[in-house]
Amino acid sequence: MNKGKKRSGWRKLGRALLFIFGGILLVLIALIIYVVSVGYINPPDIADKSALKLERKQLDSSAYTIGNNWFRKSNSGLYEMYVEGKPFERGVIYGKLSAELVKRQEDNFTDQIKKMIPSQSYLKFLRYFVGFFNRNLADNIEEENKEEIYGISFSASDKYDFIGTNYERLLNYHAAHDIGHALQNMALVGCTSFATWNDASADSNLIIGRNFDFYVGDKFAEDKVIAFYHPDKGFNFMIVTWAGFTGCTSGMNQAGLTVTINADKSKIPTGSATPVSLVAREILQYARSIDEAYAIAKKHTMFVSESFLIGSAFDNRAAIIEKTPDSMELYDPKKNFITCTNHFQGENFKATPENIKQREETASGYRFERLTELLKEKGPNTVQNTVDILRDRFGLRGRDIGVGNEKAINQFIAHHSVVFEPKQKLVWISTAPWQLGEYVCYNLDSIFSMHGLQTDHEVYDSSRMIAPDPFIQTKAFINFKAYRSLKQAAQEGAPVDPKLIPALDPEFYHAYVVAGDYAFKHGNFEEAKGFYEVALTKEIANKSEEVHIRKQIELCNKKS
Repeated sequence: MNKGKKRSGWRKLGRALLFIFGGILLVLIALIIYVVSVGYINPPDIADKSALKLERKQLDSSAYTIGNNWFRKSNSGLYEMYVEGKPFERGVIYGKLSAELVKRQEDNFTDQIKKMIPSQSYLKFLRYFVGFFNRNLADNIEEENKEEIYGISFSASDKYDFIGTNYERLLNYHAAHDIGHALQNMALVGCTSFATWNDASADSNLIIGRNFDFYVGDKFAEDKVIAFYHPDKGFNFMIVTWAGFTGCTSGMNQAGLTVTINADKSKIPTGSATPVSLVAREILQYARSIDEAYAIAKKHTMFVSESFLIGSAFDNRAAIIEKTPDSMELYDPKKNFITCTNHFQGENFKATPENIKQREETASGYRFERLTELLKEKGPNTVQNTVDILRDRFGLRGRDIGVGNEKAINQFIAHHSVVFEPKQKLVWISTAPWQLGEYVCYNLDSIFSMHGLQTDHEVYDSSRMIAPDPFIQTKAFINFKAYRSLKQAAQEGAPVDPKLIPALDPEFYHAYVVAGDYAFKHGNFEEAKGFYEVALTKEIANKSEEVHIRKQIELCNKKS
């Protein structure tokens, strides 16, 4: 009898557990269906898709045209493109002209992601996570931008369908900077920008300089595109970008207004909003003055904190729009120069605990001081002085802090470096390596008055070129390139002699960290401790790196 009751009890418990498990399974299936369904982004409805029938005409090995639109590779190594028309039409033309580059850039981008996340199953999970996170992304993007991105998507590769449709991927890539910056606060973005005018400039005109220190692997930075837009609405403008990306990180319009963006510390976001680069793009296309730029920025909600340095020929000055997900402020220094790294300066934000921590515990505050120091040393600013500052690789008071230190203005990771003279409609753009190669000059008025592309001469103004940095001819630069190669080999687990790593860049703290981490991983704790202790005597870029070094020393002591 008791045995029968026990069996009956176990059967009831089994049914109850099965019921519970089944309920949980149904909830999970429903959740998966929900995530997949909300993650899908419908493309915009385009009434006239006749642009898809257009075919490009090849002029030479690297130059193509479609009507008045053209694309080519300059002898400087920069790609140049001119597009015009309505949003979807110019998007299609953009994609057709640069189809190979659009595909290659996505290869480079995804290869870097795969290095960080080698698991294919986790990548698929990430697709659903990003899709769910960005489920309302399209609602926060202007129809014009969506139509243009949709047009480009017809030229994207089909081999990444496991991530999403071509349109979904390209749209989400416009928010990748924001997501990575907000979720991980990785050292991918550490930009520097500044401007001078009136008596701070030698000729009293406005001059703006910026380093866009955004690093997603060496290959990603190889194929820079200088894109010139003649849209059907708003101002003509140019941006420095990469294939498939229509947002603005650095750009100038034909009214002489410039926009550059600098990331700040952000909290973990709870949902999508307007990507920073598309806010900057709208400002560039539709604003003539600082006030108009501020009004456009105010319309949008962003999920990261960002500084927009706005230069204006109309105002002959510059100011910074400081914007967080919750509020914004226009910072005007009331001087004839302005400087910007990766912390806020306005009254509303400068005293907040998050901003103080960002300024004092990252490289931002140190780099800000070095930038101010250099502006004083150089005297009234010129374009050449601006380039010299953007190339500066030293610490405060000219101290050697190692080549590649995040505290230097030149961190040797720049995707691009730019100088603007808005009143003259002139822009200088760096060529490889980083900002050490020539700076190529473009005149916007000349570009937008061209009648088609002539392949027998360059589009840029060769009379205004700025010479390469002599540093690239030095033994120190050769050693730095060797250091980067050895560092990569060590981090990928290849057999190396860790002593050789800091020998190639002896003042750079991180060279000793890399050597220490390698020795630690291979069980050589005393040797690792020695490297870490030397690292502490060098100029460390941020507090988190110092904490890592000290923790590793403690572990070495325990394991020894």
